[in-house]
Amino acid sequence: MDKQHKSSLARQALQLLELVPARIWFFLVAALVLVLVVLWLLATCKAPVAEKENDGLIDITPQHVQSIRDIGQWEFLSVTDEELVDTMRRGVFFDDHLARIYYGTLRLGIDLGQVREGWLVAHGDTVEVTLPPIGLLDNHFIDEALTRSFHESGKWSAADREDLYRRAHQQMLRQALTPQNLLTARENGEMQVHKMLMAMGFNTITIHFLDE
Repeated sequence: MDKQHKSSLARQALQLLELVPARIWFFLVAALVLVLVVLWLLATCKAPVAEKENDGLIDITPQHVQSIRDIGQWEFLSVTDEELVDTMRRGVFFDDHLARIYYGTLRLGIDLGQVREGWLVAHGDTVEVTLPPIGLLDNHFIDEALTRSFHESGKWSAADREDLYRRAHQQMLRQALTPQNLLTARENGEMQVHKMLMAMGFNTITIHFLDE
């Protein structure tokens, strides 16, 4: 009886399935396929994504180093000076006198073209730089267009005027290259270089000058 009952239920089930329209079967199969595809995509795309960790390393390339060197002369302090220089030549009856006023701007800083090999060493977010000594960037600092005669009597040669120029040049050097001005230029330089390296991402910065 049990077998006959089960056989009767199976026949009834088949009859009910035959009553289902083909269009419904099509949608059911399509939905099943879609579900299987979605499940497969989820399984294959669920691979863990490796997150890039910030290890604190700064990628400083030879091109970066060269771009810093290409700055060339880096001015940290300018000193404007004015010098009155005169000379006298005694004569039998009258003395000849020549006095001229010279103006100049002396620029103190470093020349990055003079850095030595290994002048910049970086590791992680730490960098150590060794810079050239602070010095005069341009030895032609007198503005001859502004030079004027303060007093002139008698006749003076080009050599006499060149001698006054050399004396004015030396006086300006003494006025500008003082320990205080060199110290101020060094402090300004450290601040500017430190700011540049901080902008590049370095946190620990050590700066040396070759004359230390």
